[in-house]
Amino acid sequence: MTGRFRVAAVQMVAGGDVAVNLAQAGPLIEDAARAGARLVVLPEYFGILGARATDKLAARERDGDGRQQAFLAEHARRLGVHVVGGSVPIDTGDPLRVASACLVYGPDGARLARYDKVHLFAFSDGGEAYDEARTIVAGGTPLAIDLPCGRTALSICYDVRFPELYRSLGELALILLPAAFTATTGAAHWELLLRARAVENQCYLLAAAQGGIHPGGRRTYGHSMLVDPWGEVIARHADGPGLVVGDVDPARIGEIRAKLPALRHRVLR
Repeated sequence: MTGRFRVAAVQMVAGGDVAVNLAQAGPLIEDAARAGARLVVLPEYFGILGARATDKLAARERDGDGRQQAFLAEHARRLGVHVVGGSVPIDTGDPLRVASACLVYGPDGARLARYDKVHLFAFSDGGEAYDEARTIVAGGTPLAIDLPCGRTALSICYDVRFPELYRSLGELALILLPAAFTATTGAAHWELLLRARAVENQCYLLAAAQGGIHPGGRRTYGHSMLVDPWGEVIARHADGPGLVVGDVDPARIGEIRAKLPALRHRVLR
């Protein structure tokens, strides 16, 4: 990449109705494209975040065919941008569990990549408890793809707590992190983790979050943001639906790696 590349993260407050969620996401993608974004990332569970973890099973789609996948492809093609669906529930043949797939579509509407979430979230604190392994089959393969902004890592939410995932992918220009962090864990760790992953990989990190109150009373943290390779937050959106827009600048990456060549100093691999 030779110049700046504008990116955008869409923040949502998704519910249990796929059609309503897509109707919320569409105008935000269009706003991002009008702002000059060439890559638009939707959050985890952009298509469905119901009152029960099992609600996503009813919204599962066959790989390559379904309402959520068609929505992503159509918006990418019509707007001429890259569109990333943070997670789509893809059928695995198991009636009780789906794959949580991050899907990337190019400006022609063709799918470029599928990454299945590797690390499955579990948390229990009094009345608040989650265990994604009950409804999701974990992926097993880290993935980075070459986009116009450079080598880009795909990841989803809880993955951000595992730095070895990104280290395994080599030198990166950008990390994508669609997420639905809980308000509890987000307030404690969200910004800390995002900035740490950007600093240690000396790359940009774009996080697209859910941010609000969902069916059943679940509250997600929001605070979608773009972080630069020095750990500076370029832009953020705290709560509710909205956008984060900013540029991935290869000159900034080069400047930081030149003055602090930490990636070249790695000993353990």
